[in-house]
Amino acid sequence: MKAIVQDSYGSADVLELEDVDKPVAGSGDVLLRVQAASAFIGDWHVMTGLPYVFRLVNGLRGPKARVRGQDVAGRVEAVGEGVTRFRPGDEVFGTCNGSFAEYATARADKVAPKPANLTFEQSAAVPTTGSTALQAVRDKGKVKPGQKVLIIGAAGGVGTFAVQIAKAFGAHVTGLCSTTKVDLVRSIGADEVIDYTRDDFAEMGQRYDLILDIAGRRSVSHLRRALAPRGTLVFVGGEGGAGGSEASTASSGRRCCRRS
Repeated sequence: MKAIVQDSYGSADVLELEDVDKPVAGSGDVLLRVQAASAFIGDWHVMTGLPYVFRLVNGLRGPKARVRGQDVAGRVEAVGEGVTRFRPGDEVFGTCNGSFAEYATARADKVAPKPANLTFEQSAAVPTTGSTALQAVRDKGKVKPGQKVLIIGAAGGVGTFAVQIAKAFGAHVTGLCSTTKVDLVRSIGADEVIDYTRDDFAEMGQRYDLILDIAGRRSVSHLRRALAPRGTLVFVGGEGGAGGSEASTASSGRRCCRRS
């Protein structure tokens, strides 16, 4: 089968289209015929091997898994031993081992039936960013109806899901983004949109019950200036920049720090 593979770390130049062996569904696995795959920031980290700590897990000289890609949508080609939830022909989406290929294997508990009202392409864009946003807003942020929520990075992959999820929970949502993304963020349901190139949200006098900082580039002290007395601050990732190290020690999208 054809697949996008890499044997060393670097820019996109390290990616090659090659013929590789078709994977086989092991116990608890499903074999998927890939219909669509999407890329997210994690794929870039694996490709470049940056930051270097990623190499301790993925391989020191090059990634242990040659085929790139994680998020996928496709049809079940075969099921492994013990899999009863799916059968060949089922349309599914989720995460897998190497989605940038014609076929890929996935744990049966890492895929779900594809919604009938979504295309394969739309479904493939959901798994990692969508589940991250859901975890941040619902599980860690514990958002409630009527709360004021600020989403920093509202125009990104996680941010666009977070805006819509927070709105679905009945929150009043403010999105922070650049000038060119204001209309996008407003179109997905944000009640208010702040252009960070023009205004500093911390100086506008508004206090939020939940602040979701997806970029992780602002200091905690700066964010706290816009946080309500009993508000919650949740970090998702953190690509460095001003305050990035402080944010990453507080959390990497899986914990929150609560202001007392």
